[in-house]
Amino acid sequence: MSEPLYPYHVITSCHVSAAQLGVVEDREELELARRAQLLRAGRTAVPLSGRGVLLVDDGIATGSTARAAIRVARAAGASSVVLAAPVAPPSTVNELARIADAVVCVATPTPFAAIGQWYRDFSATTDAEVVRILHDLDELRA
Repeated sequence: MSEPLYPYHVITSCHVSAAQLGVVEDREELELARRAQLLRAGRTAVPLSGRGVLLVDDGIATGSTARAAIRVARAAGASSVVLAAPVAPPSTVNELARIADAVVCVATPTPFAAIGQWYRDFSATTDAEVVRILHDLDELRA
């Protein structure tokens, strides 16, 4: 049996019901579909089968997003999966090391409160910025 995407202790300590979790999951699936359509914009997915995959995150808190990304890479046939991040709590790094081939993390502070505390500017990257960067990469490849 595979690990849940979100740590059980986080869900139970916040008293989140199955119905509440379902609402969030439905909303996030819609958002993923929207972003995939926007960001792919006709680009085909890079096949991962037989390839080593490097997943990079700006920081890891609970590990839910990283756990999902590792599962996706494995399901797509990645031969190995390495996860890299600048900061994460030690317990999360240890948990993720059980499902990734390697986890590289620059800092594992204790206590760990939030990723944003380790950045001067932790503002979100907008969809428009990502689309521009992807367009610029397409231009470089052409």
